[in-house]
Amino acid sequence: MEPFIRNDQYNFIRRQVQRLVNGHSTVADQSVLQALESLVEEKVLGRFGQLTDEQRWLLDPLSHIQDKEEAERFLAHLKPYLIPFNDVNEQTVKKLFPKAKKLKVPALVKTDLREFSYVGWDDIGSQRRYLILQQDGKLVGVSGSFNSSMKKGICAFCNNHTETGLFLSETKGSTQDTFVKKGNYICRDSRTCNRNLTSLERIEEFVDRLQS
Repeated sequence: MEPFIRNDQYNFIRRQVQRLVNGHSTVADQSVLQALESLVEEKVLGRFGQLTDEQRWLLDPLSHIQDKEEAERFLAHLKPYLIPFNDVNEQTVKKLFPKAKKLKVPALVKTDLREFSYVGWDDIGSQRRYLILQQDGKLVGVSGSFNSSMKKGICAFCNNHTETGLFLSETKGSTQDTFVKKGNYICRDSRTCNRNLTSLERIEEFVDRLQS
């Protein structure tokens, strides 16, 4: 069976599995637990389009998870079916960011690309952050200035309370020789952000807004 689970979908499943484990450790009422199991199953299946019988069979044990050990086995069983992020090499970076002449490729050699919904890294020399994500089967790149905040905030991508920084991208304005800055606070650590992402909706809206 081919990989069919995106990183954000896997993260969402992981959170729902934790809800089941917490529920079984704190609730004794079987009717409440059955309702929780049905809700979790509905939410997870709702994150996918049409599933094959084989894919459904792989996800089927979800609603029967009761403890941490079962949760770990289930998640490990799903891992081989995660879709890896496209390999990011020097040619890819040059194509997406043609104006950045000396931009270095992020070090992803020993990284599990299945754990990425997007790739983000900082260029120390220019104090800019570069982001690459996949939209409609294609790689899209955006860049902007990035200034780390001294306090925690809500990330515009993963919607978690983490250490953040202000990402600002400059685009041409509606009149000649004018520019508009657009952006928001995002996770300072892109890998942490990728682990927290449970949906691509916010990051795709963010990139669309920068490019509009």
